[in-house]
Amino acid sequence: MRRLGAGGMAEVFLALAFGASGFEKRVVLKVLRPEHQGNPTYERMFLEEGRLGARLSHRNLVGVHDLGSADGAYYVRLDYVEGADLATLLARGGPGTALALFVADELALALGAVHGLEDESGRPLGLVHRDVTPSNVLLSRLGEVKLADFGIAKATLLREQTRSGVRKGTYAYMSPEQVRGGALGPASDLFSLGTTLHELLTGRRPFDGETPLETMERIREADVGALADVDVDEDVRPVLRACLARRPGDRPGSAGELRRMLSPLRRARPEAGPPELARWVREGLRASQGHAPAAGTVLEET
Repeated sequence: MRRLGAGGMAEVFLALAFGASGFEKRVVLKVLRPEHQGNPTYERMFLEEGRLGARLSHRNLVGVHDLGSADGAYYVRLDYVEGADLATLLARGGPGTALALFVADELALALGAVHGLEDESGRPLGLVHRDVTPSNVLLSRLGEVKLADFGIAKATLLREQTRSGVRKGTYAYMSPEQVRGGALGPASDLFSLGTTLHELLTGRRPFDGETPLETMERIREADVGALADVDVDEDVRPVLRACLARRPGDRPGSAGELRRMLSPLRRARPEAGPPELARWVREGLRASQGHAPAAGTVLEET
């Protein structure tokens, strides 16, 4: 139907899938860029992404439904999520503490599924998303929260490993170990989720500097102070401090543990779930004056 955008490796299109008796459904096609078609390295990465995404089946993850080839080009068919990405909506104002905690809880559910993925023998794959950012969080008009883009996710048991010292992801949401080019585990994703939650609550990221280098240096230090000078409720500050701890071992031990920390905070506030989130998404879309709905994938950074 139309081209939605492009990143360093792929282009993304909104498309219609057809079936019997007049069946049709909007989907997203992610297609390897023309200049990379026929390149064994890029094709292997793209196919690896599609196969990996197909194994991740969860209500909080964008679904991968097909991996194919047409006219010499590989493509992946993904969910189309009618709504907007979180970055677009945050540019128009925050959702309030109760909804921010709901979104964080749903993202922790998504990460629990990612981190817990096993191979056919039941061995943990050790999967780390590596790019938990508002641009990769899709919010639907129905109040769904979906984590997208596994193009840079890596599993420890995959044949091709990310080389030590190679940094992938959006720098402002990186963990200290990711900035240093060190080994990454689930705790790195929880740090990125903590940065996203901070932005949901305050409208800004906790370590932003004047330049990318200054931002990354602040991330290395991961000094959030007492959080008293920002508009964060006192009972929420310990969770933010835990997620944004400099040492991975000082962060929540898992996405499930983070959810247990969020649970009493959510109970202490007015109910916030899919209906309330749907209302916020629709208000944001109306305020955007014709902004196109977000598609079911987010491009890797250019």
